[in-house]
Amino acid sequence: MSEEQEAIRTFTLREARSLIPKLRTLFARLNKEREVLVKMNDELQRAREKAEANGGTPQGVAYLTHLTAFSTMVHKVQSLGVLIKDFHTGLIDFPYEYEGRIVYLCWKTDEDDIDWWHEIEAGFAGRQLLTEDFE
Repeated sequence: MSEEQEAIRTFTLREARSLIPKLRTLFARLNKEREVLVKMNDELQRAREKAEANGGTPQGVAYLTHLTAFSTMVHKVQSLGVLIKDFHTGLIDFPYEYEGRIVYLCWKTDEDDIDWWHEIEAGFAGRQLLTEDFE
């Protein structure tokens, strides 16, 4: 394994599966903050356009509060060692050592279990069903 691969936390299938309840909770909170930020985007864009004329928005403090909460949730998810691939669909990859190389166990928050994996370069489009040789 390369030095770069050794720096990546890898998971067993059992470890990855054990994180599903926690990830569901974190992603629910993360998406709630994300939805608020998206809704506030138009107002913030108007404030940016008026910035040179001392414009602003009364939502500035609220936006920063939600942005901080969103960033905190992202950090909590990433601190588990997983990779967030898509916020909107809740797509998560778990680095996994398979036959001497790193691949990703692939899971979405609307799926009941981790049933898929893919080569790093293949991405979501290259997902394959887990087989018995994945513990």
